[in-house]
Amino acid sequence: MNRKLTCLFFSFIIAVSTAFCQEIRSPERFLGYKLGDQFTPHYRIVEYFRYIAQVSKNVKLVQYGSTNEGRPLLAMFIASDDNIGKLEEIRLNNLRLAGLAPAGAANSTKTPVICWLSYNVHGNEPASSETSMQVLFDLVDPANTQKKSWLKNTVVVIDPCLNPDGRDRYVHFYNSVRDALPNANPSAREHSEPWPQGRVNHYYFDLNRDWAWQTQKESQARVALFNQWLPQIHVDYHEQGYNAPYYFAPAAEPFHKVITQWQRDFQIVIGKNNAKYFDQNGWLYFTRQEFDLLYPSYGDTYPIYSGSIGMTYEQGGIGAGLAIVTSSGDTLTLADRIAHHHSTSISTIETASENAQKLVEQFKKFYDNSRSNPPGEYKTYVIQNDNNDKISVLTALLDRNKIEYGFGLKGAFSGYNYVSGKTESYNPGPNDLVINAYQSKSVLLNVLFEPRTFVADSNTYDITAWSLPYAYGLTAYGLKESLKPSSSTLYAPKPEAVANPRAYAYVSAWQSVSDVKFLAALLKKGIKVRYSEKPFEAGGKKFAAGSLLITRAGNDRSDFDADVTQIAGSLNHELVPLTSGFVDKGHDFGSGEVHYIRPPHVMLIAGEGVSAEAVGEVWHLFERQIGYPITLVKYDDLKRARLQDFDVAIFADGEYEDFPLDRLQNWVRDGGKLIVMQNAVAELADKKGFGLKRKDDKKNEKKDDKTGDKANVPNLGLYANRDLDAIRATVPGAIYKINLDNTHPLGFGLQSYYYSLKLSDDIYDYLGDNGWNVGTVKKDSYISGFVGQKSKDKIKDGMLIGVQPIGHGNVVYFVDDPIFRSFWENGKLLFSNAVFMVGQ
Repeated sequence: MNRKLTCLFFSFIIAVSTAFCQEIRSPERFLGYKLGDQFTPHYRIVEYFRYIAQVSKNVKLVQYGSTNEGRPLLAMFIASDDNIGKLEEIRLNNLRLAGLAPAGAANSTKTPVICWLSYNVHGNEPASSETSMQVLFDLVDPANTQKKSWLKNTVVVIDPCLNPDGRDRYVHFYNSVRDALPNANPSAREHSEPWPQGRVNHYYFDLNRDWAWQTQKESQARVALFNQWLPQIHVDYHEQGYNAPYYFAPAAEPFHKVITQWQRDFQIVIGKNNAKYFDQNGWLYFTRQEFDLLYPSYGDTYPIYSGSIGMTYEQGGIGAGLAIVTSSGDTLTLADRIAHHHSTSISTIETASENAQKLVEQFKKFYDNSRSNPPGEYKTYVIQNDNNDKISVLTALLDRNKIEYGFGLKGAFSGYNYVSGKTESYNPGPNDLVINAYQSKSVLLNVLFEPRTFVADSNTYDITAWSLPYAYGLTAYGLKESLKPSSSTLYAPKPEAVANPRAYAYVSAWQSVSDVKFLAALLKKGIKVRYSEKPFEAGGKKFAAGSLLITRAGNDRSDFDADVTQIAGSLNHELVPLTSGFVDKGHDFGSGEVHYIRPPHVMLIAGEGVSAEAVGEVWHLFERQIGYPITLVKYDDLKRARLQDFDVAIFADGEYEDFPLDRLQNWVRDGGKLIVMQNAVAELADKKGFGLKRKDDKKNEKKDDKTGDKANVPNLGLYANRDLDAIRATVPGAIYKINLDNTHPLGFGLQSYYYSLKLSDDIYDYLGDNGWNVGTVKKDSYISGFVGQKSKDKIKDGMLIGVQPIGHGNVVYFVDDPIFRSFWENGKLLFSNAVFMVGQ
């Protein structure tokens, strides 16, 4: 080939390459409409990301999971020509900086900063997913030289939609009711989203409260990917009420005390850069208000406790549709919302690039300090293992969060007892869980395990107490000295479930959710099960009240032994075969103290007025955790529902209009079991036929009257202090230790105390002679979290958990939510007792 032909050939190649690069289509060209003209269904967003993955050499698309409804969860990694082929090397180096990767090449801080942008965690806050497409295009557009320069020292990760099921629920609703032109009148039906709304996922969980607990499959997949990378910056994109201006960091108080000064200061750096562009455009915004950094399971706090600069950005827009007239008379459009989110996205990437070296160095310093000088008073946590099932669930949570642990200690120690609240000596067993704080994830460990969370400013956005030993109902000790566990593994022989054709009965413990799952499997198989109301001894072993008895009597089937042991084996569940119903101590198996468990047909009330998240907790527990059938019935359909088809009706938290008291009471009298939770309890208070009475606060008022005119002085508080004054009567999530009657079936398998997460100051008088006060609170029951002084004075000497027999049925009262966000593990057995044990 001569020189002329060679030049022509290479000119042709360059021209083709240039044309190819220039052919990367913008979202508008790909979709066929401008972003903001309509909402984009999730599958089209996926198609655009997959398209970019095909035409751009600077990206890598990862599907890291899928939703309950089968939609893909994606993350796009964008990097420079030099770095896109080194992503795995960059990832491993980053983990080595954090001390979380196997020893290999020496870690280096001369590495790209990782900036992670998470969009649309709440499905009906949809503007950010639209934004994600434009941000992606800007970063891969060959003509955009400025943004290309940022990628020289920055790896950008875009998760376009954390909650695809919720997003499509909202988008499908809106598209089905929208007018030919957007109707900006706030009263238009397109601005009134029906239950359960798109905020939540398939099981009605708020995924932005699930980062640490990872109860949902979307969270499990996302946080697993997050912990494989540990970005230096993470932004969680949201929308708020449409009348609010834009919010970005720095965040509001309270900050958790473990948040470093660097993390505080750099939020200001990012905030100032965001403000620069908002100022140029004349856009309103606010900072340092409302959105705090305390609760550990947010999309900003979880990354912060993992070494990132974690932030929430909030655009006004919930319910705004494509356009809406705000209270100020302005019209807010979807295009406006996209523009604002786009500005902060690009601004944050710019700030990351300009400060890349410092961000990486401070990230390394965070983890160096975590391993050498862990925060908090306690340097070792020991959790008593009196329940392998609960310990297994807890260690699974620790594994997902990359928190290291072991088992057993040599010799006794002295430490803070979470149960007694005192420093006590304890001689640990070989299977006790031991967590040493000198590790990479010590900051997150401290936040999750500290017995009392310090709250600098009580005006917080979410719950203020969550300590895992209380949530799991486990006895724990906090030690001020550093002690290493004796073993890295738990010595727990695999439970045996050997068929014994000579067995009179098989006995199972009843002390955890795994036992409930075993019972559910037996009942679905048609195997009859009984429980013992009292403790007993047989075959040289002791069995607690509530123990399950699977007797040959009543199970007249040739495959009885095989069915029972096969179910137990599939669930890794321990069974004890007994060859006689004649016990050594207690009541024989034919006694009236042994009760047959009738398989319940369960109805869960859902629909308008009911808290979708509260419904979701129950729905998820039945379908995904214990595997037992449940029927969701709309509240509006309850009047024509066949109540006789159900044995159990569950009313979760909600605002119930025209509560059908008479119909439900008659159903209970005929043998039904009504389980009411939180505000549903209030629907029955002071109503004829129910023994529930609101606790009377007027006694305190009368007591004040005796002091003279002091109680009658009008409110002279300052207007500026109205928010602080209001929280004196609030309980934004606090832990109380209540007395629990564990001889009642509602308390089977639990201790004589129970840690309740209170979300209000609701409390009721003790039930009279016709009821059982299973869970009661005394005046010194407060454990942790913020409680306003008025509320603290109120929460004492009353009933929080009760059972009232009515005719042949029962009403179960849960004043608090026993399965809150599905991370309150100990309450799941309590709730299961209400469903399966009470009234049998």
